[in-house]
Amino acid sequence: MATKVLVPLLGEGVEEVTVTKWLKKEGDAVDELESLLEVNTDKVDTEIPAPASGTVLKILVEEGVPAKVGAVLAFIGKPGESVESEGVRSLREASPRDETSETKAEIPQQPQRQETLNPNREMGFISPVVAKIAAEHGVNLQQVQGTGLNGRITKNDVLNYVESQKSKVQRPLAQSSNLQPANIKPAAGDQLIKHTVIRKQIAEHMVMSKHTSPHVLTVMEADMSRVAKHRSQNKEMFARDGINLTFTAYFMTAIVAGLKAYPNVNSSWTDEGILIHKDINLGMATSLGEEGLIVPVIKGADNLSLLAMARAVNDLANRARTKKLHADEVKGGTFTLTNHGISGSLFAFPVINQPQCGILGVGAMQKRVVVIPAEGGTRDDAIAIRPMVYLSFVFDHRILDGASADWFLGKVKETLENWA
Repeated sequence: MATKVLVPLLGEGVEEVTVTKWLKKEGDAVDELESLLEVNTDKVDTEIPAPASGTVLKILVEEGVPAKVGAVLAFIGKPGESVESEGVRSLREASPRDETSETKAEIPQQPQRQETLNPNREMGFISPVVAKIAAEHGVNLQQVQGTGLNGRITKNDVLNYVESQKSKVQRPLAQSSNLQPANIKPAAGDQLIKHTVIRKQIAEHMVMSKHTSPHVLTVMEADMSRVAKHRSQNKEMFARDGINLTFTAYFMTAIVAGLKAYPNVNSSWTDEGILIHKDINLGMATSLGEEGLIVPVIKGADNLSLLAMARAVNDLANRARTKKLHADEVKGGTFTLTNHGISGSLFAFPVINQPQCGILGVGAMQKRVVVIPAEGGTRDDAIAIRPMVYLSFVFDHRILDGASADWFLGKVKETLENWA
C-alpha cells in the first residue's frame, strides 16, 4: 500500500503551509528521511523529508498551492502502484479553497442562507453579559451560533461574531489596494516577475497593517560614543566565546530598558482595552536580500544580558539567512527593531508589525559635528565630532500619544548615551 506524504505540524498555531519547491518529481526514487519538498509558513522555509523509501507515485499539491496541516501532499510506493481513488479524495482535502469556490458556483445562495441562521430557533437562556454585549454592538442573537452547553450562546460567541463581521467589511478594503488599473498593459520589452510566497506574505501584511493602525513617526538623535567605546573594549572578549558583538545587541538592550520604563509600548490594541504584554519578545527584522525579509523573535529579551542578547542576535540572524528557522521563532513578538541603516539609510518610516504597538528604526551611524553644552552656561559650550544615529519610532496612535511615545524613545536614547 502506498505511503502518504502528509503536511506535518510545523509549530504552534500553524494551520497551513504553501508548497514552494518539489525536490523530487513523479517517478523519481527517494530514500526514507531524504528531503522531498520545501514548504513555507510565515516566511519560514522548511524541508519535509520522505516518510518512506520508494518511488514518488503522484504529487497532489503543486508548487505555490497552499495545503492544510494533515493534508496529503503526495504518495510514495512501488512503481505502478495505483493511488487514483485516494489521490482524488486527498486532493480535495489539500485544496479547500478550490472546493469552496466550486460550492459557491453550484449553490450561489449559500452565504445568504448562513447569514439568516435559523431565524425562529429557540436560543435558550441568554445571560445579562451576553445581552449587554449584543446590544452594544447591535448584534441580532438569532444570527449567532452558540457553542455552549445545549447550544447556549456565550460571551465569546458574540465577540467572535462581531470580529467576523468586521473582517467582512475590512476585507474588500484590503483587497482593493491590490487591484491594478485596468489600463496597465505590458509594453514591448517589459518583464513580469512572478511574486514569490514571501513577497505575497509581506505585501498582505503591510497593507493590512496600514489599514489597521494610524501610523505616526517621531525621531530622535542619539550620541553613540559610549556604546562605540564599550563595543571596542569588549568585542575581542566576546569573540573568544564565538560571539560577534554587533550594535544590534545594544539597540535591543536599550529597547528593553524603554519597554520596562513604559510598559504601554509593549502592548496590543483590542476593542476591550489595551493589552499589556507581560513578556518582552523582540522581533529583529532581517534582510534576505532580494527575497524579502523575515522577523525572528528573541523571546524573554528582558531576561538577557548583553552577552546573551548578542548570542541570540547572531544565532537568529544566521539561521534566518540560511533558512533554518522554525515556525515558532517568527511568532509571538511584542515589539520590533529594524536596522535600515545597514544599507546607508538615515531616516525611515517603518510599517508596524501587527498586532504590535510600534517599531523602532535605526539609521546609519555617522560622525557629525555636534555642540557639547557646558553645565554652567553657554560661554563654555564646545564643538565635537561624535558618532550619531537617528532613531525613528513609528507607533500606533490608538495606543500612544506623542508625549508617551517620546518618553519611550527618550529612554532608549538615554540608555544608549549613558552606556556604562
